[in-house]
Amino acid sequence: MPERNPISWKRPAVRAEPSLLLDTHIWLWLACGTQGKIRPAALRAIEQAGQRRTLFVSIISVWEIALLESKRRIALPMPTQKWVARALDNPEIKLIGLDEPEIVLDSCRLPEEFHADPADRFLVATARARNATLVTDDRRILDYSKLGHVKTLAP
Repeated sequence: MPERNPISWKRPAVRAEPSLLLDTHIWLWLACGTQGKIRPAALRAIEQAGQRRTLFVSIISVWEIALLESKRRIALPMPTQKWVARALDNPEIKLIGLDEPEIVLDSCRLPEEFHADPADRFLVATARARNATLVTDDRRILDYSKLGHVKTLAP
């Protein structure tokens, strides 16, 4: 008789309305007001998701912003903690964590070939678990989405 797993993982309820997960650079561009990086159609989709309260930023993006700033690969206009607090102080954006084991496990077992960047792996796994569309300008993720394993929206 097979042994039962004592841990039962609950998959988040799949949303009826489309939800968007922002890749770190998209969130950075939006929060900093960077012009010309996001097409008007993609901006409209982001605004609509915000109005529906289906616009998400992953805690991994907070980690990635802090990591990039600490390595001086990005320059923020204020201390990182303050920047993150302000960037998340938006009622239209919901911060989502890694509180579901499924996301962490899936990040290590993504279907087919996917690169080793841990932040990208967590973002893709989060989008998959949440049935969300990942808004990204990352060519490697956009190419991976063509295999049908994650939905993406290019800015």
